Amino acid sequence: MAIGDLSAVEGTDDVHYVDVGMHDTPRHGSVYIVDGEEPAIVDSGTGWNREYVFDALAELDIDRAALEHLLLTHVHLDHAGGAGYLVEACPNATVRTHEIGAPHLVDPERLVEGTKDAVGDNWDFYVDPKPIPEARIEPLADGDEIDLGDRRLSVSHTPGHAPHHVVFFEPDDGLLYTGDATGIYVPERDEIRETSPPPQFDLEGCLDDVRTIEDLAPETLCFGHHGDVEYDSALMAGYKRTLVEWVEAVRQKRAELGDDEAVIAHFQEHSEMVEVWGERKARAEERLNVRGVLASLDRQAEDA
Repeated sequence: MAIGDLSAVEGTDDVHYVDVGMHDTPRHGSVYIVDGEEPAIVDSGTGWNREYVFDALAELDIDRAALEHLLLTHVHLDHAGGAGYLVEACPNATVRTHEIGAPHLVDPERLVEGTKDAVGDNWDFYVDPKPIPEARIEPLADGDEIDLGDRRLSVSHTPGHAPHHVVFFEPDDGLLYTGDATGIYVPERDEIRETSPPPQFDLEGCLDDVRTIEDLAPETLCFGHHGDVEYDSALMAGYKRTLVEWVEAVRQKRAELGDDEAVIAHFQEHSEMVEVWGERKARAEERLNVRGVLASLDRQAEDA
């Protein structure tokens, strides 16, 4: 699959994802399009490559005016940065996201500042998000349902990755739109990597989120990064171990080195993902994830 390609989610004929090539990395950004009675898009990508989404709508013969729902798993800009552009182009679409995140779509200034600080030199893969009129947003809460006409999606609050994170579950097809609640799937290795960005990553919350997803018992995980994969309990168990081991590795390295910048540099230098994602993306991901764990360890220390 190449950047810009459209692919059907396995086992369906009316749910597709388009590879928006986030960070110029194939499959790293997956935007889902539900071609149903009330068409919907799940997540938007950064906006840097929004034309791929518009091309996918055209390929599926979905008129922009027919799009009714834009569902955002959370408002981090790699998942919601393009939302304002889609809203501008799709005049009848209503944005639905968790109530904690909704104000940041109306006024994204703090979100932009935080993202620039987190991603550093990789900001050039983003665009400044367009503010979304409050009237175009419907805030969500845990337990809500979203009616798409010929299907319903349930909303589960999954705040471990970020307080404004939710997952969407469509029980008829067993599809679970994960956002980042189940990490980043790496098809080349058939494993899930951690995603622990600052400032609000919470290990115990992330573990609880995986348990929430296990209880939903989906058939297919529609990852926000790298497409869909068949649900596998062993994969989820492996991800929980990955999270615990990752946080412990950062904790131990901080104790050894005593300097946070040295800790970040260590994990950047020893990244296993360079051969998969390339040096720039892999090093940036390590920096982001280490900083998130360090921030979480600081919070734990303050609360102790």
